[in-house]
Amino acid sequence: MAFPTAVNDQITDAVTQSNVKVLGDAPAQAMSSLYQATAQAMANAAQNAVTQQQATDSLREVLTTRCVMALTTAAIRMPK
Repeated sequence: MAFPTAVNDQITDAVTQSNVKVLGDAPAQAMSSLYQATAQAMANAAQNAVTQQQATDSLREVLTTRCVMALTTAAIRMPK
């Protein structure tokens, strides 16, 4: 202790030790929050990529169907 106080030395030491523990745990908690945020962002990016692929596949299926319909219609209208 830096100077004598009216508070019991054991109480002062206990409070000081808990403050030191909180300060010691802060970097680990900050890193775990960073890792969790990074993992969430990567998961969102993967989910967005899958959603985009599904939308593109649906568009390709519609386009293929329309092209086949156009070719079939043109073949039926052609004179023999």
